[in-house]
Amino acid sequence: MSVDVALFYLFAAMATASAVAMVVNVRNTVAAAMSLVICMVSLAGIYVVLEAHLIAVVQIMVYAGAIVVLFIFVVMLLNLRQDSFPPGRMRGLKFLGSLAGLWFLARFLATQAEYLPQTVALEEGFGGYRHLGMALFTDYLLAFEATSLLLLAAIVGAVILAKRRLDT
Repeated sequence: MSVDVALFYLFAAMATASAVAMVVNVRNTVAAAMSLVICMVSLAGIYVVLEAHLIAVVQIMVYAGAIVVLFIFVVMLLNLRQDSFPPGRMRGLKFLGSLAGLWFLARFLATQAEYLPQTVALEEGFGGYRHLGMALFTDYLLAFEATSLLLLAAIVGAVILAKRRLDT
């Protein structure tokens, strides 16, 4: 196993573990957002291993920087004090879900070794500014603009909710 493949699996494991931690930290939204930051930085590490340095920098600046800061800003602006989820709610169901998840993970890892794909060489200029710009403003223009409108609507909604709470 080469160093690139080992780093890829290390970053993939970090991204998976932090994504699970984000879901588990449903009661502490700031800790969940910090787990999201770790996940985004791990994905940037995967892009570095793939030699897509521009996409790695964009991943950190846009997602780990701007969007997670926006999430934390909205969470702190709303100032949610009460817990929506009581601590002892459905413990048996959570336990069975955890067992099922571990069983599926064990089955997946047992069969994974023989089905791993062989690595292929990437095309010239993969992850560079030309490919990113062409993909972003041709194939994904509608998704890019829809995402910007959704983020704007989320910010406006958070400000309206926070103002309504301050007025009462």
